[in-house]
Amino acid sequence: MADNKSKTGKSDRNKVAGGEKYEVAYAAKKAGVKPADVKAAIKKVGNSRPKVEAELKKK
Repeated sequence: MADNKSKTGKSDRNKVAGGEKYEVAYAAKKAGVKPADVKAAIKKVGNSRPKVEAELKKK
């Protein structure tokens, strides 16, 4: 199911939607990694943005 862009808020910002290219691209650019690395991090630690960012910092 597609992300409902009209319903944004704290819970939405605290997650990385791995199925949304723009969210993966944003997280990759922010961390200075490839989008594939973001998807791997999501698969490993879940879609919690703080956990994904922490995992990407290890690279």
